[in-house]
Amino acid sequence: MNDAPAGGRPNVLLGYDGSEDNDAALRWAVDEAALRGCDLVMCYGWYWPYPESHVDPRVEGTVRRVGENILGEGVRRARALGADGPVRTCLVRGSAAAGLQRESERAELIVVGAHDRRPLPVWSTALRLPAHARRPVIVARRARARPGRIVVGFDGSPGAEPALGFAFAEAALRGWPLRVVHACWEPGAASEAELPLFGDAERLVRARTGGVAGAVAPWRSRHPGVEVELAVLPDPPREALQAAVGEADLLVVGARGMGRLDPRVLGTTSEAMINRAPCTVAIVPAWRPGTGDGLTEGAEGAERPSPSAGRGRVSAG
Repeated sequence: MNDAPAGGRPNVLLGYDGSEDNDAALRWAVDEAALRGCDLVMCYGWYWPYPESHVDPRVEGTVRRVGENILGEGVRRARALGADGPVRTCLVRGSAAAGLQRESERAELIVVGAHDRRPLPVWSTALRLPAHARRPVIVARRARARPGRIVVGFDGSPGAEPALGFAFAEAALRGWPLRVVHACWEPGAASEAELPLFGDAERLVRARTGGVAGAVAPWRSRHPGVEVELAVLPDPPREALQAAVGEADLLVVGARGMGRLDPRVLGTTSEAMINRAPCTVAIVPAWRPGTGDGLTEGAEGAERPSPSAGRGRVSAG
């Protein structure tokens, strides 16, 4: 079962394994596909339990059929949850993270589940995929029964604009309020001119508030229906975001922040939020000029504000 190719149609790509932990991801992906008017593509990675040199068509056929059955049940489950658009499947050999990355060319975003174990194993798809993906990755957790709210971390790193744009677009799609959290207590990432401000938290907050408001302004203009709250806090990013997500259903962060030099490694704040946040987390990659990285062409979050817009800060780590 591999009917995923469908020309250039955009899609929401779901990593699906049929487990109970994966049910929240399935629900989120069904909602995203409906809100965005996209196809839903369900991807399952099957594992060959023997050395690559070992060839056994009978065993391989059995393993593949297990994957096909899991995907078939997933399609039935998606329909039961209300998916009324195209639902396609993709069976890939190898790890789920590698398969999703390969299949994400036309994806507007990727959705995966997360085990309840904290911290997550380092080999888990929820940690490995966001570090390498060129599309936003949503790590879905069980929804809570209350009105929706989105929190986006904001710190001025290269991932700032894509993460902020994705959060505004998601808030507009869902009709949820958005809280922009700027945690400014990062003396290690501050310029030399700003260092004296760290002796006075109130002065630091005042100095940063105008810049945050200026960075948010273009997105507010683009999405005037979104209810926005700004929170500039004299706290370290992880602590500020951990407190803010207590009332959130979605947290949005950049893939890596101010201090992360290695583009192959997930930012420390992003990784911490995947492990600690009780809500669903979206990890948004930075734009890389001259490449196809970031959101697919035409996706809301891929829009860039005008060059004259104020610079802001996105909490990613």
